Amino acid sequence: MSLFEEASRYIPGGVNSPVRAFRGVGGEPVFIARAAGARIESADGRQYIDYVGSWGPMILGHAHPEVIRAVQERAADGLSFGAPTEIETVLARKVIELVPSIELVRMVSSGTEATMSAIRLARGYTGRDTIVKFEGCYHGHSDSLLVKAGSGALTLGVPTSPGVPAELARFTTTLPFNDIAAAGECFAAMGSEIACVIVEPVAGNMNCVPPAPGFLECLREHCTAHGALLIFDEVMTGFRVALGGAQELYGITPDLTTLGKIIGGGMPVGAFGGRRAVMERLAPLGPVYQAGTLSGNPVAMAAGLATLEGISQPGFHDRLAATTRQLVDGLQAAADDAGIPFTTNCVGGMFGMFFTGEKPIRHYSQVMACDVDSFRHFFHSMLDAGIYLAPSAYEAGFVSAAHGEQEIAATIAAARGAFASLAARDN
Repeated sequence: MSLFEEASRYIPGGVNSPVRAFRGVGGEPVFIARAAGARIESADGRQYIDYVGSWGPMILGHAHPEVIRAVQERAADGLSFGAPTEIETVLARKVIELVPSIELVRMVSSGTEATMSAIRLARGYTGRDTIVKFEGCYHGHSDSLLVKAGSGALTLGVPTSPGVPAELARFTTTLPFNDIAAAGECFAAMGSEIACVIVEPVAGNMNCVPPAPGFLECLREHCTAHGALLIFDEVMTGFRVALGGAQELYGITPDLTTLGKIIGGGMPVGAFGGRRAVMERLAPLGPVYQAGTLSGNPVAMAAGLATLEGISQPGFHDRLAATTRQLVDGLQAAADDAGIPFTTNCVGGMFGMFFTGEKPIRHYSQVMACDVDSFRHFFHSMLDAGIYLAPSAYEAGFVSAAHGEQEIAATIAAARGAFASLAARDN
């Protein structure tokens, strides 16, 4: 019996998060035993160059010595106390230092908790109920966010998962990502009802899709004009596309920011923060309730702090972006040489691959029109060659500081073989 078959006897679908099940690519998932630097090792001893990086947190590389040391030292003093610890303040101060829009920050245990809490705070602060989100942007699995729009930009939302009440879904409006006109129409029709707009400033859950010129600026302008709060979901982009996140890269100041992944260095951590006047509405200062037994867990704080210190070195993000660009340029050249329709996006240490000849990729509809069968073939060819990519055509990839010339060259060489295999299949 395989590890996956055994897991499936006790865990729904054999996994504790759906994308891990390989349903998007076929076959059984790889079970990981250990990792170091840019490489992971499966339970059966195979090694892979990893571009998942625990879905983003491992920006320094797996098992970074300073992060491991910080965790071990902190764990020796106890795992959790349910009481304040000094290291929570140290990490909060570091976050506020790096992200100027954040004046106060609250730690939680996941990105879903962060976005859920930020939306509750926005509703409590504005006294309004309606939230606006965008197609292809994922903000965790809380009820208000598992909603998709109908045929029109202003159509009331309907649940996209059983268990989400229609009565709640009607307070969520979904717009096309990067559609400036649709955002304007939405605010013109219902601006006084909107509590907040939540957006991934660089979409990472329909693969990697950067903002179109003027898109984030228009959201900031509409929110300011209509008294709504702008929430940047930087769970993925925070500290990855720039030290201060996407808001630093694009020069936009949100009212609230949600964080996760890198802020925990691989441990379960999330956070949300923003303007002091808004954050002071949270309990115990204000009436908006939010709590968590393991929030600010000292071991997780230690991992996050060590990671943030590691990426704060001069030139870190420039080097990371250059490595990522080298990777996607090599992939594009390999696809072009094989005659395979293929497009890439990258921002900082994030990248996306799309099996289409259309360029640039800016919209959800373009992503959904890509050749998923070609991606599946490519994915398994790369896996066989020792390259571990996200097992879905709709997820961004991640490069770490541990990816060097050797790893990039090996990946591009593997891609040449995978594209050649695709070309042979199609001929």
